[in-house]
Amino acid sequence: MLAQIGAVLVDALASLVVFLLLARFLMQWLRAPFRNPVGEFIVAATNWAVRPLRRVMPSLAGLDLASLVAAWLAQMGALWALSALSGQAYGPAAGIAAATLAAVALVDLIRFSVYLLAFAVIVQAVLSWINPYSSVAPIFDAMTRPFLRPLRRVVPALANVDLSPLVLLILLQVLLIPLAHLRALAGGGF
Repeated sequence: MLAQIGAVLVDALASLVVFLLLARFLMQWLRAPFRNPVGEFIVAATNWAVRPLRRVMPSLAGLDLASLVAAWLAQMGALWALSALSGQAYGPAAGIAAATLAAVALVDLIRFSVYLLAFAVIVQAVLSWINPYSSVAPIFDAMTRPFLRPLRRVVPALANVDLSPLVLLILLQVLLIPLAHLRALAGGGF
C-alpha cells in the first residue's frame, strides 16, 4: 500500500516537472512569448533545474538543450524511482537497465510533447471561440501555428469553421499509437 502511494506521488510530481520543462523547451523552440502569466510561471517553476545546466550546456541552433536535458533526466529519475518502488532493483552495474531507462525516458518525452501539442491545440481552438484576445492566446497560437499552417492549406474551412485543429488532433492520436508500441518494446517492464 505504501509503495502504491509513493508511486502515485512520484508519478504526479515527476510528470508535473517534466511537462513544465518540456513546455519551456517547446515554447522557446516555437518562439512563443514568455511575457504573460503562463510563460512567467513556467520560467519561475523550472529555473531551479535549467539555470545550473545552462552553465555547462549551451543552446544549439536556438534549441534550449538545458530544458530538454533536464526533462529527460527528470523522467529517467522518475522511471528509476517507480521501478525501485515496484521492487525492481537497478544498480550502477546494470548497464542494460540504465540504457533501457534512457530509451524509455526519451520515448516518454516524445509522447509528452505530443500531449502538450494536443493540449495547446484544444486550448487554442477554445480560446479562438471564447476569448481570442486573451493574454495567453499568443502562446497557444505560436505553439500550434507551425503544425496547423500546412493543414490549413489542405483542409478547407467549412462554413467559416476551421477544421484543421480537429485533423491535427486525429493525426496526433494516430502518432501516439506507434509511440505506445515503441515504449512497450523499449521499456519491457516499465
